[in-house]
Amino acid sequence: MNTPVWDDGNWRGLPRLEGDLETEICVVGLGGSGLSAILELLRLGRKVIGLDAASVAGGAAGRNGGFLLAGVAKFYHQSVAEHGRDLARALYRATLEQIERMKQETPQAIRPVGSLRIAASAEELADCAAHLEALRADGFEAEPYAGPEGEGLLIPSDAAFNPLLRCRALARQALEAGARLFEHTPALRISGQEVQTPLGQVRCQKVLVAVDGKLEQVLPELRGRVRTARLQMLATAPVSRRFPRPVYRRWGFDYWQQLPDGRIALGGMRDAGGEAEWTTETAPSEAVQIRLEQLLEQLDVRAPITHRWAASVAYTPSGLPIAEEVRPDVWAIGAYNGTGNVVGAMLGREVAWVLNGSWMPGAVLLNSSHIEAT
Repeated sequence: MNTPVWDDGNWRGLPRLEGDLETEICVVGLGGSGLSAILELLRLGRKVIGLDAASVAGGAAGRNGGFLLAGVAKFYHQSVAEHGRDLARALYRATLEQIERMKQETPQAIRPVGSLRIAASAEELADCAAHLEALRADGFEAEPYAGPEGEGLLIPSDAAFNPLLRCRALARQALEAGARLFEHTPALRISGQEVQTPLGQVRCQKVLVAVDGKLEQVLPELRGRVRTARLQMLATAPVSRRFPRPVYRRWGFDYWQQLPDGRIALGGMRDAGGEAEWTTETAPSEAVQIRLEQLLEQLDVRAPITHRWAASVAYTPSGLPIAEEVRPDVWAIGAYNGTGNVVGAMLGREVAWVLNGSWMPGAVLLNSSHIEAT
């Protein structure tokens, strides 16, 4: 059992690449960031081929908790302290705009219900207050919260979504716009002019590697700067309506949402797994799954568990993602530190412009000195 609750079984799949093809730009990775890049490149008039070693959103892009959160991985007040107020504010504003764009692109996949950050201790509740103060000081929406889930803050501009539904919708849009996409086609060797696969090759002018988890395996140059971890989740049968908004709790280590049909999708407890969770293994582990079951009991959710799954995500010491030219004409984006749904889509669009030979108007991440870009 390693199938996410998001998978309805209706995806027909895409072919493997067989033979040799030519294009202008080859994108390796058909998750949210890769597909966003492909669609932006198509809008810019470029010819694109996209490859994935598994399937569309077969990695973390289609196996995550389904949160659309503004900002980068660290909470806003932490981002201000570590990256400076100007950059933190610009990043937060840009991610708010990206969430609005995502609502327009795939409205069928997104529920604009806001999100809750809930404290699990007095210390965390004080941190929630600092988080709230920083958001309000810069004019962003947030309010204190106390309710059945606990105490913390409500962020109305966030959203919940079905990540796999969104990515599959983006893939269909890309195909309709002229992209050629291939599943079950791993990139064995990558240069700026050629991507070798088991049954063929793509000759091109530039390559974008849009991979989150296991990025350091695809591009060994990033080892030591990027580290892959396993995130685990489970889902239950439907229960009565309990959680109108997605919940982020215990510093973000635990998170859950209730789907429109009443099912609970719950994840986290990575810290409980210890060093064993720093792995490229994607099968759920008994130790973490037991802790997730215990969290369900704490929430008084009494329903059969129907799904268990895991995914690989990558982290950086700074909490900011990778976005750089790793080899001549080979760009890499990824390592979203567990929160790539919004930032990854935004980076995909920004890097598409770079591959097209210019800078996207209003680009924030690539204009930041904190992101390595050439």
